[in-house]
Order: sequence, then structure tokens, then C-alpha cells
Amino acid sequence: MLLAGVLLAGGCTAAFNADAKAASRTVMPAELTTVVAGATGAELAVQASRSLFSHAPAVILVGEQDAPSMARADSAAVELGVPVLLTAAADGTAAAVREELGRLAPKTLIPIGDAATGWAKDHATEGQAVKPFQGSGLPRLGSVAPLDQLVVLTLDRADAAAATATAKASRAQVLVLKDPDPRADDEVIKALTGRPAAHVMALGSAFGPAERLRNRIATAATGTLLPGGRQVVYPNRRLIALYGHPGDSGLGSLGEQGVEAAVKRARKVAGQYAEIDKGLVVPAFEIITTVASSDPGPDGDFSNESTVDHLRPWVDAAGAAGIYVLLDLQPGRTDFLTQAKRYEELLVQPHVGLALDPEWRLSPGQRHMVQIGSVGSSEINKTAAWLAELTRSRHLPQKILMLHQFRTDMITSRQSIDTNFDELAVVIHADGFGSASEKMATWDNVRAEAPNQVWWGWKNFYDEDKPTFSPKQTIAIEPSPVFVSYQ
Repeated sequence: MLLAGVLLAGGCTAAFNADAKAASRTVMPAELTTVVAGATGAELAVQASRSLFSHAPAVILVGEQDAPSMARADSAAVELGVPVLLTAAADGTAAAVREELGRLAPKTLIPIGDAATGWAKDHATEGQAVKPFQGSGLPRLGSVAPLDQLVVLTLDRADAAAATATAKASRAQVLVLKDPDPRADDEVIKALTGRPAAHVMALGSAFGPAERLRNRIATAATGTLLPGGRQVVYPNRRLIALYGHPGDSGLGSLGEQGVEAAVKRARKVAGQYAEIDKGLVVPAFEIITTVASSDPGPDGDFSNESTVDHLRPWVDAAGAAGIYVLLDLQPGRTDFLTQAKRYEELLVQPHVGLALDPEWRLSPGQRHMVQIGSVGSSEINKTAAWLAELTRSRHLPQKILMLHQFRTDMITSRQSIDTNFDELAVVIHADGFGSASEKMATWDNVRAEAPNQVWWGWKNFYDEDKPTFSPKQTIAIEPSPVFVSYQ
């Protein structure tokens, strides 16, 4: 959530005198995107001051553990246009604070609270006045040159408070986030929309590295949201999908009706979850895009590839209705990446992700329904890298990359799957059917020794399950699946 969007371009300067010599000098960061890091609040405050100010006639000091004094320090810093530094007991940090004071060359130290007052009296240099803040009587300073073309991102937490106050004092636009990913907050996205080239500084290593942050900002600047909001898929979202192929009732629930009726049905099924789920529930289509075939076909790959024109009405209707779409690939004897590229013009839509079904990935000589297919992590990684680059280059919201699995040997070297693409949310979808005990056995087996940073999906079968899990039973599974499909 956006807690504060502060743009102070001189709004508090009416009481200042016009003596430019007594004004702070601000500095616009040279780089388009900067991440300011610090292991502690005191270190972060020093780095923020160093990055935004070249000189300050006064500096506000607060004890590192003196949270009650921080609110007063914030308002005083904004009024005066000067940095806030935290006085620390640690020798290394104390030395850094003294060094920063030497660089800023203030004539006045303004401590707030007993701890800062004692520190200031002990460390003030010759010619520096120590004037403890008593709630009034702040010195009159010249107007600070506003950094009104700079956006500063900071986190809503105590150890960033001093650095945040310094950013506000520089007259930058300060956005306070609960999550270091600006794509995760609709209000932050709104504030950044239309500003892809804005200078951005982020306070705290959680925002870094700078290149990743720049890509996230470029995405946020588009203002394009996923169905249900935000630009990252998880956490705090559950997708409920109809699975199947348009026009084919034998391949799943999706194809049992036309597109308009499918939209209504998807909303109805998702609504059953929304009634009992405290979080966000979004309807979805999982469209079998390439269908495993017993016939090799003209290209010899044992996979019937749908045309884009056949799929587009479903993809477009879903987008208009706030429904997420997954394009599911059953590639036969070709590879996932080759097939994925056929559908690039659909995958560039912000509400469309990709599902890979290794059951139908055949090796030379294998046949569907004779052998169960499999895929190696290398092929998955190549496909993921392509999808991530497509998403990044188009500044699209994060996409789901789903991996279907009901046996461990369907994905070889699974631990080597790269789940670190910032543009992708990797979901492993357990496809077991049968009795409750059989489904849970598949679930436990598939989840064992899984890669890090994956989310979990679950499939309910209307006919093959005995009985079909209810929504309440489904979300009670541990961990609770974030993607549920119905076949």
C-alpha cells in the first residue's frame, strides 16, 4: 500500500529567510536508478544523507533506539530541509556519522531526545552549536533546491525512518511501500504510471540490485495490472481455472460450452472459493493449446497445434472479463520452446501465462498412451528464459510458468530448474486423480525435494475423482494450493 506520496517543492519554505548561504544543497543522483544500502538504520541514514545532500547548515540527530523522537525529527527535517542522522553506540557506525557530519559541515546540530543530546555534546566540533529541539524555535534557513524530479522508494519500517525523513527533506517524491517490489502495490503502480524514465532512489538493500529494480519500475510505469490487480502473481492470490480445449468436451470442463458460457462458469466456480477464502480469488482458463495426438500429423510430432485465430476469441474474452489464461502445451516429439514461440502474439498479452505438460513430451520412438512422457530441466530452463525475456522486454506483469506433474520421473533433474526469473511465478501443478488418499499420495510425492521458490497447484477431476474435493477441502490442503484447475 502507498502510505505516503510526498511532493514538497517548497511548500514549507515561506518562513525561511532568503540567505542562500544558510540553505542545504541537494544532489540529484547521477544514475537513473540507485539502491542505497545500509545494514542498520544508522548506516542507511548516513548513506541517504550522502546520496541526497552535499551540504547542510544544520543536521538533526536522533538516538538509534529512540523511536518516540523519530516523528518529531521527520517533521523538523521537512520544515528545515536538512538530513536526519542516527547516533549509534557501535564504534564503526559512530565513526561514519562523524564523518558524514564532517562532510556536510553543519554549523548547528539539532539533537532530539536525551540520547542524541548527550551524543551531540560529546562529538560536536569546534564552532558547531548544539541546540536541542524542544518543539519550537527551529533556526531559519534558506530554501532547499527541491529534488522534485526524483522518486524515492522506502519501506514502512522503523529502521528506514531516518533515511525516509532525509528523503522528504530533499523535496523528492517519497513513496512508502510495504513490499520492496513496486509491482506488488496498486497505489505505487498508479504513482509510477507514465514515468518510465524517472530518476529513482530506493532506500534499503531489499530493493536491489539496481538493474532488477529498474526493470520493475519500467513495468510499474505501464500501469498494466493482472486480473485482480497488481503486477506480481503471488502471494495473496488464488486462481481457479477451467481446464480443457475450446470446442472439445472430451478434454475437460472448459470445452463443454462456448466462450461466453465458459466465462460465466469460470466466475461461478471461482465464486465458490471467494465465499470461503479471505484472500483474492481470480477465475482462470487453462487452455490446452497443443493437443497430444495418436497420429504423427504432417510435421511428425504427434501434437495438434491450435491456430492463434482459434484461440484468440477465448483469450480476448477472458481478458475483457478479468480472467487469467494459461496456454497449456502437449508437444509430443517436438520441444516446449519451439511450441511456445508459435503463440508469442498471445503470450505478450498481460493476462496470459504458459503451462508445460511433460506427460505429453515424447522422446524419439515413444507414443502417447504407451509411455508417459518426460522433460529435463534444461528444456524447461530454456523455455523459462525465453518467456522471462519476452515479459521483461515488453514490460509486462509477472507471468505464471506452470509445470504439470504427477510422477517424479516426469521432470528429470528437477532441482536444477531455474526459479529465479523475476518475471515468472513458477507453479508445480499436481495432477493426481482417484480417491482422496490417492490424490494426497501424489501430492506428497510430487512435493518431495522440490526446487526452491515454487508455488503449488492442484487439479480436481469432476469424473475421475472419488469424490471430487469441495472448495473447502481443496484450500485446506497443506500448503494451500494457489492454483486450482477443474478437468
